[in-house]
Amino acid sequence: MSALPLPLHGVRVVDASQFVAGPYAARCLAALGAEVIKVERPPTGELGRMMPYSVRGQSGYYLQQNMGKKGLCVDLKEPRGCELVKRLAARSDVLVENFRPGVLDRLGLGYGDLESLNPGLVYCSISAYGRMGPDAAKPGFGILAEAQSGVMSLVGLPGEKPPVLRLAVADGLTGAHAVAAVCAALYGRQATGRGRHIDLALFDCMVALHDFGIQHYTLSGGRDIATRSGYDVREATPYGVFEARDGYLVICAHMPDTWRAMARLMGGEALSADSRFHDAPGRNAHRDEILERIEAWTMAQESVTECLRRLDEAGVPAAPVQTVDQVVADPQVKERGLLVEHEHPVVGKTELPGVPIRFAGGPLALGRAPLLGEHNRQIARELGYAEPDIAALERDGVLRSEPATSTER
Repeated sequence: MSALPLPLHGVRVVDASQFVAGPYAARCLAALGAEVIKVERPPTGELGRMMPYSVRGQSGYYLQQNMGKKGLCVDLKEPRGCELVKRLAARSDVLVENFRPGVLDRLGLGYGDLESLNPGLVYCSISAYGRMGPDAAKPGFGILAEAQSGVMSLVGLPGEKPPVLRLAVADGLTGAHAVAAVCAALYGRQATGRGRHIDLALFDCMVALHDFGIQHYTLSGGRDIATRSGYDVREATPYGVFEARDGYLVICAHMPDTWRAMARLMGGEALSADSRFHDAPGRNAHRDEILERIEAWTMAQESVTECLRRLDEAGVPAAPVQTVDQVVADPQVKERGLLVEHEHPVVGKTELPGVPIRFAGGPLALGRAPLLGEHNRQIARELGYAEPDIAALERDGVLRSEPATSTER
C-alpha cells in the first residue's frame, strides 16, 4: 500500500510572523504537507535569527521554528515589496502574521485588503492580547501572558517570587491553537468558498490553560484562591516531585488504585488499609505525612532508576526528572523520532526538535529552515515576474538574500 499524501498537500501558506507562536504554527503546517513561504524583512531577516544559540551566524532558535519553509526576504516599506506580497497572498490559502494589530493594515496588507483580492484566504493574526480589549494595542511576549494570566503565580515555592518557565509555553500553546483554527477554517472553506480572519492571543490561550485555579475560585464564590505549592499539587496528594539519592523523580499516586499500590509498596497491607487515606480529601488532609513517607521510601532506594523499577512493577505512574542531555539520549525520544537531523548548507549537521504529530502510513515533511531570501527568485518567477524585473528588485534592495544564496539554487 502506497503512502497517503500529507493532509495539507497543495495548500500554500504565507508565514509573515517571527519568534515562536506564528513560526511554530507555520512549521506545523509545513510538516503536514503545506508549502510555507517565510516572509522576512531586510537586511537581517526576522529577529529570531538574532537569538542564541548560534553557529556560524545561524540561530538554532530560527532553524527549529522554521523547518520546511521557503525563504522570501522582501522590503514591505517599499511599494514594490508590498505589491509582491499582495500577489503572493492572492495565490495562497493561508497567511499567518503576528504584527502588532494595525501594522499590516497601514501597509495595505490587512485582512480587508487581502480578502478583497482572495476571498478564500484564511488570515491568522496572532498577538499578545488580541484585536479587542483595553490591552489590544500593547506589544507583548509570552512571559507577559504567562504572568498576567495568573499561570506564573501557580509555579514555584510559597513565599518566593515565581520563576521564569524557561519554555515558550504561551507561544507554543498559541501556535498549536493556530494550527487547529487554520485547519478548521480550511475545512469550512470547502462548503462556503470563503476564508476567515482568525484572532488568536497569547493571553487568551494562557487563561484558557487553567485547569483548576479559575474553577476553584469561581465555584467557591471567590473563597478558594489557588497559590504556589512548590513541589506537589496540594489538591491531588500524592502528585509531585520527590528526591532520591542521585536525583529527582515525579510520582503520580493520587488516584485510588495507584495510591493503594504505592501504600503497599511503602508499608504493606497495613498502610494500604489505613482508612485515613482511602479518599482524596483524606489524603489531602494528611498531605504532610504522606509526602514524608514517600520521600523516606525514595531516599531508602539505591537510585532513581531503582525507584522507577519498583514503582513500574507496582503499577504506579512515575518518571525521572531528566536534564536536557538525558532527554536527547532517551530511547523513547529516539524511537519516536522526536529529534530531526538536517544537513544545513552553512551549519552542517543539525539535530533539533521536530513536530510531535504522527500519522500511520508515512512521515511528515520535516525539511530544514531556509537561508535568508533563499527562494526569492523562485517565488518571484512563480508570481509572474520576468528576469529583468527580478534583477531590478534585487539591485534596489527590495529583495535581499544572504551571500550563500546569491547563486542559483
